[in-house]
Amino acid sequence: MSKTIPETNPAPSARDDGFRDTAERAKRAESAAVKQAREALDAAAERIEQGLHRATDATADAAAKAADGAARAKEKGREALDQALEHAGDWMDQARDYVREKPTQAVLIAVAAGWLLGRLSRR
Repeated sequence: MSKTIPETNPAPSARDDGFRDTAERAKRAESAAVKQAREALDAAAERIEQGLHRATDATADAAAKAADGAARAKEKGREALDQALEHAGDWMDQARDYVREKPTQAVLIAVAAGWLLGRLSRR
């Protein structure tokens, strides 16, 4: 009886080489696809970041313009109030002078104005 000892390290066959080549090509294709996906993702992230910067800048500009407009409106309002107060003081001085110069006429005008306002408020 002769026994045949099986080979433990058989020589690679052409079929094994074909599988290795296919596996290597698949690995390279996968690496290329991953690289392309990463580049596309990086480009998209860059575009998004640039868009956010532009939006932030535009918002800051709009806020600055709004603040400037509010400051100008406040200043104009302050000037108008100051002028109104100044004119009110002048009108009060004129009214006092008129009452001192013509007290009877001033009382009659006040009575007539009161009567007229009373009639208008009833309706």
